[in-house]
Amino acid sequence: MKKSRLRKITLLAVAALLVLPASGKNQYKNFKVSTYIRAQDIARMDDDKFLKETWETVSSQVDLDKIYLETHRDAFTVPEKTMQKVKKFFLSKGLEVGGGITYTRSEPTDFETYSYARPMERQQVKEVAEYTAKLFDDFILDDFFFIDLKNDDEIAAKGTKSWTEYRLRLMADAGRELVVGPAKKVNPKVKVIIKYPNWYDHFHGLGFNLEEEPLYFDGIWTGTETRDPASAQHLQNYLSYNIIRYFDNIAPGKNGGGWVDAGGISMSMDRYAEQLHLTMLAKTPEIILWNYMQLNDVEIFPEMMRAKWQDDGGNSFRYDEMVKPFQKDGKTVTPTTMARFASVTLRQTDALVGQLGNPIGLVSYKPFHSSGEDFLQNYLGMIGLPMDMRPEFPTDRQQILLTEQAAKDPQIVEKIKAQLRKGGDVIITTGLLKAIREKIADVCELYCGDLKAIVNDFGYAGKSAREFIIPQVKYFTNDAWEVVSAGRPLTGGVSGYPILLRDTYSKGMLFVLTIPDDFGNLYDFPIGALNIIRRAMSKDVGAYIEGPAKVAFFPYDNKTMVVENFNDEAVILHVVINNKVSALRNLLTGETLQPAELPKPTSTWGRNRFFGYPDGATVFDLKLPAHSYIGLGY
Repeated sequence: MKKSRLRKITLLAVAALLVLPASGKNQYKNFKVSTYIRAQDIARMDDDKFLKETWETVSSQVDLDKIYLETHRDAFTVPEKTMQKVKKFFLSKGLEVGGGITYTRSEPTDFETYSYARPMERQQVKEVAEYTAKLFDDFILDDFFFIDLKNDDEIAAKGTKSWTEYRLRLMADAGRELVVGPAKKVNPKVKVIIKYPNWYDHFHGLGFNLEEEPLYFDGIWTGTETRDPASAQHLQNYLSYNIIRYFDNIAPGKNGGGWVDAGGISMSMDRYAEQLHLTMLAKTPEIILWNYMQLNDVEIFPEMMRAKWQDDGGNSFRYDEMVKPFQKDGKTVTPTTMARFASVTLRQTDALVGQLGNPIGLVSYKPFHSSGEDFLQNYLGMIGLPMDMRPEFPTDRQQILLTEQAAKDPQIVEKIKAQLRKGGDVIITTGLLKAIREKIADVCELYCGDLKAIVNDFGYAGKSAREFIIPQVKYFTNDAWEVVSAGRPLTGGVSGYPILLRDTYSKGMLFVLTIPDDFGNLYDFPIGALNIIRRAMSKDVGAYIEGPAKVAFFPYDNKTMVVENFNDEAVILHVVINNKVSALRNLLTGETLQPAELPKPTSTWGRNRFFGYPDGATVFDLKLPAHSYIGLGY
């Protein structure tokens, strides 16, 4: 039996046996809402006044189903007497209670982790797991079960291996030997969950092993914090949805939920709300609001949290409504902290997600431990391409997207051929074309080297507002054809370069999508170019959107969808269904949208068959306010 098939069967079997602690009365219809308290803050809760006052502030503004109490962080372990007291308090409030561990020695020192080559520190890791299992029937490892040290002991243990090879093996073994195994000896019914952070494309370099760890941990959890896309990690908004879907595909049935913090709230309340909303659009069963003290301490500041677009009205997340006094349990509550933003956003999203089916999208194959064009799928999601990242190459899709990450698979060209021979499409990026130039020549003789071009004109597809740099794709005339081109200028100019190129092989079609040197310049593609790209890649979804960048499209398998605008201004859009549909229904209001009248066909001389609408398509006009969404069904 193939390894991938065996892995899938194993994961499903383990997931079927995974029974996390039974929930009490859930406060929400379609998911649980939880929070997490750090070890140092739990120690402060030995003070009854602090314990009760923080609970009053948080619970008056947001309803919670569960709370995770952390036993250890930064070489500090909460005394058992204090932990038992705090645990008893929250149980008395009707919450489920689980545990947590953060395996850091010093977060302020560049997130210093434990050194797993040192016997004494390995023993400390083991003892923390045993202590936590004694107190709880489930516990979660916060972000830091990796290693970022290169001390002399680690250097000696690494030997001739690469750091990635060494760390992957080291941490996969450490999880079994120091955490899961010892915890289950102390408490055979304990469920041990590993939470993975948001920087998934770099995991393997620090020892997070997505191939092995989900097989023996009882569950996984997903970091969906996107915060400010311009900050250190440069994570795009769409990641809050996309990473959940990726981890769902890695460990079917074992991905317990998403994890969001307040890191982006300085950009406005909307940026925080979007992270919560996107996390739940992925249909995850639980969300952790990191953390309890943020819910208590992060106060509402209108000058910082109320964005200018709130003046336009009609936004999905309405600041002025969220900060108004409201009634709860017969009392008038005046919102004071971000907990209120979380509550309103999740209640609103709860009303939507129950009507949505299973998420679908354009499958993008990312092999385990692969790098290249890092986090590109999130930029593509932000130009309206619905992403469905998977660790295995699918055989049941009409279209597959391959980025440079796919070069990790030594059989990638043979898999491309098989997809094309059965009449499917393969879309490769310029990063992958460059990485497998010689191998892909057996399919199509295309070339992407080091030559660059500066472009701003996409001809009939429109012009960009700024110039940007793209790699040049070379091909044989009449062997491959440009679907979208660009130059400086293209119209009336002297040269042009492919943006979307097509070539044939057997019964299938190979596309090359040109990725700008700065992925953010994808947002500068003109609307006409984006529309053609979206249409060309809509076969498996059966629908797409037309309009500017920074609008995301979330389709589901029950003929529902969500369209979300991340722009700071309202946008005009078209929703295109690739067949005849009588109407679209607003899932929240029940309002019916009627089809738009399609323009009469015009001459397409000099253009290509991807211009215009698919035969039999139905088009709907849509206007979305800034930072707003709509749920639709047909």
